[in-house]
Amino acid sequence: MLVQPYLFFDGRCEEAITFYRDTLGAEVTALIRFKDSPEPPRPGTMPPGCEDKVMHANLRIGETMFMASDGHCLGKPSFQGFSLSLTAADDAAAEKLFAGLADGGQVQMPMAKTFFSSRFGMVTDRFGVSWMVMAAQ
Repeated sequence: MLVQPYLFFDGRCEEAITFYRDTLGAEVTALIRFKDSPEPPRPGTMPPGCEDKVMHANLRIGETMFMASDGHCLGKPSFQGFSLSLTAADDAAAEKLFAGLADGGQVQMPMAKTFFSSRFGMVTDRFGVSWMVMAAQ
């Protein structure tokens, strides 16, 4: 069994992909736009003008795959009730990743030493995705 996150950026997926590529080294392994779908959209499922938006993308960050989409393209992504946990190789890498995710976002808990990691912090990025960043022990 495989469980993977699927994030809906509601019209900001391409921007998010670029941000995660630049900030986290994400690699896009697949991307299909609504206009390239082999089936036309069902009536009422996509606002006009969203043909170039991302219908589906696969991204790899380190060893983890996640999927992303523009969803209904309404421009109001909402991510609640979860955090993505990112474990960096060391303190310096954790600090760098945290700072990148915090750029344009909001720090929930600044990076600090905890009983379970030499560096740990929580941040919500500019798209509203919650991240927990820590250094590997």
